[in-house]
Amino acid sequence: MGGYGRQARGCVPFYQMPIKIIPHGAAQEVTGTCHEIQVWKSGASKPRCRFLLDCGLFQGQRTEAAIKNASFNFQTADIDAVVLSHAHMDHVGRIPLLYKRGYRGPVFCTYATKDLSEVMLKDSGYIQEKDEEFFCKHLSKSMLKCDGPLYTQKDAEVCMRLFQGVNYLDWFTVCPGVRAQFLDAGHIIGAAMVVLEIEDEPASSTGLRGSGGRTRRVGFSGDLGRPLLPIIRDPSSMPPVETLICESTYGNRKHEDVAIAKIHLKEVIERTAKRGGKLIIPAFSLERTQEIVYDLHLLWDAREIPAVPIIIDSPLASRVTDIFMKHPECYDRTMFEDFLSRAHNPFQFSLVRYTESVEESKALNGTPGPMVIMAASGMCEAGRVRHHLKNEIENERNTILAVGYMAENTLGRRIVDKTVYEVRIFDEMYRKKAEIVSLDAYSGHADMIDLDSYVTRVEGLRTLILVHGEPHQMEPFAKRMSEKMRVEVTMPMREEEIVL
Repeated sequence: MGGYGRQARGCVPFYQMPIKIIPHGAAQEVTGTCHEIQVWKSGASKPRCRFLLDCGLFQGQRTEAAIKNASFNFQTADIDAVVLSHAHMDHVGRIPLLYKRGYRGPVFCTYATKDLSEVMLKDSGYIQEKDEEFFCKHLSKSMLKCDGPLYTQKDAEVCMRLFQGVNYLDWFTVCPGVRAQFLDAGHIIGAAMVVLEIEDEPASSTGLRGSGGRTRRVGFSGDLGRPLLPIIRDPSSMPPVETLICESTYGNRKHEDVAIAKIHLKEVIERTAKRGGKLIIPAFSLERTQEIVYDLHLLWDAREIPAVPIIIDSPLASRVTDIFMKHPECYDRTMFEDFLSRAHNPFQFSLVRYTESVEESKALNGTPGPMVIMAASGMCEAGRVRHHLKNEIENERNTILAVGYMAENTLGRRIVDKTVYEVRIFDEMYRKKAEIVSLDAYSGHADMIDLDSYVTRVEGLRTLILVHGEPHQMEPFAKRMSEKMRVEVTMPMREEEIVL
């Protein structure tokens, strides 16, 4: 029977080429995804191939996150490639720093992820420049050391020359003897699961598959989505693999039904509008904003919500939305039937206005409600939403609506925590007088039911490596999988080596 713990039992003597997996992030936490894969030849002094699955930003307590983000626990020049699952910042956000530190290998991703990464990373560079400027000007020196942004807009722009788009289902060579394939993850547009085929003994340095060695298969879930989410296709099944690196964000939690999301959204808008208040929705500019605008469009078309202004206060969201319209290959049938077949833009209707300038954003503070303001970031750790929260959280007529996961030590988590009555925004404390509502029906992550179904259907699985989850969500999931399947389950700490 399988057991669960930190270290999987290895099968090293069975193979001529051991594989090492080293989580450099998202290990018993939900941000900073970066997993190094090393392929060794038995007895060799260094790996034959080293590549990364994602290279994302850490988010959370500002000082701690800044320390984690500023350094890599590996030599960037030793990395042969990066295989990128999707364009959320906790998966792609440190690639400009990787480039800045000397990395010049390829970054493989889907075409939609490539296009999204360009705008996401440039925006991240801009935010980091402006945040550094703001914090160093306004906050006490004890709060933050001002030593320059992690990277700039220019760094983000030049690193894009490394990105190589790949179609879903097409096989591509990561490095000699290792090839990979992207499958639909159903999480955000362009998001992918990864299937790796690793040969014990590649035929040559060309990367062509040889006939002399055993082929081993490793899967990576990336961020696994949910069935029936609007806009995008449902997640694919993982094909047979020996080892699966799997997210566990909601390993012990069941979501509300996706169909309920619109009903709750409608109720919150109606309630807030009757008070004459503002509905503030912290939402990531990528996917969550588009999902909510999509549902608002459906609600308005059905005349189920009042005619209140809906402000998307995020230049990034506007650019991301343009990219959505360029990748219909990622859409599901409902999206096509409801909108595209009628040449109808799902993300634009009469109530919606997208802001661009800082002046437009600031003007919203003096504009009376009712209105809906949606702004980034989703965890309230960056971007314009913090300014809106600062101005609106102490008004009892207003509502703060959380529509996504709030990681530990983030402002978003403190806002939704019912035991916390005051929050620090920038350098001041504010009382939570506004109505606080959490709506997890919009979550883009698989819940415990989805995860159990996904993993138990994987044929040939021997080792399950759980990542991208906090321990209270990860451990019950590990226990269930250990009891249901004959697999070894491991929950590695950051920098812990797993030998296969």
